[in-house]
Amino acid sequence: MNNKLQLAELERIFQTEQAQELLKAGVTLRDPARFDLRGRLKHGQDVVIDVNVVIEGEVELGDNVEIGANCVIKNAKIGANTKIAPFSHFEGCEVGENNQIGPYARLRPQAKLADEVHIGNFVEVKNATIGNGTKANHLTYIGDAEIGSKTNFGAGTIIANYDGVNKHKTIIGDEVRIGSNCVLVAPVTLGNKVTTGAGSAITRNCEDGKLVLARSRQTVIEGWVRPEKGDKK
Repeated sequence: MNNKLQLAELERIFQTEQAQELLKAGVTLRDPARFDLRGRLKHGQDVVIDVNVVIEGEVELGDNVEIGANCVIKNAKIGANTKIAPFSHFEGCEVGENNQIGPYARLRPQAKLADEVHIGNFVEVKNATIGNGTKANHLTYIGDAEIGSKTNFGAGTIIANYDGVNKHKTIIGDEVRIGSNCVLVAPVTLGNKVTTGAGSAITRNCEDGKLVLARSRQTVIEGWVRPEKGDKK
């Protein structure tokens, strides 16, 4: 080997051989020429991997796992029957069975998802445990948190875990409903079956079963005239 071209050619030969071994073992690769294994893959039965997927480090895939196109999976364990939509990125995480993840989801180190969890588009999870049946389907950040079962995050929810110096933990119980566009300022604890109103900034703990509102009242200005282009000042 004398140059980068030869190195790339050898790498492609190696990747082709790995893809062929996976195909022989029962893994479905939608296009073996567009798949990279840069580590070790342990897999169950009937795994399906779409094009341009990159597997890095130590990865374990359970039975019937499906990985959509253009995903990166690094040092992750993914349970049976989990479906991963395209353009998702996993690193250093554990995912239970029957999860629905992506597209464009990001699971960072120490993310631990139980079974039947939904992590949707543009949702990021870092150093957090999430219980059975919890859903965060849109535009959410969950960091340094412990989340119970059957909790629902409205779109635009942010867990504000960093105060500029230290990271703080958020604890959310079972069957909690977080309204859209809420900010949970850590450290904070929400008990079971708490509901937060949309647009609230939650800064204090809340006991089980309470409704929490933390936002300004709407004001309607009567007689106001909207300025238009061409109006004289």
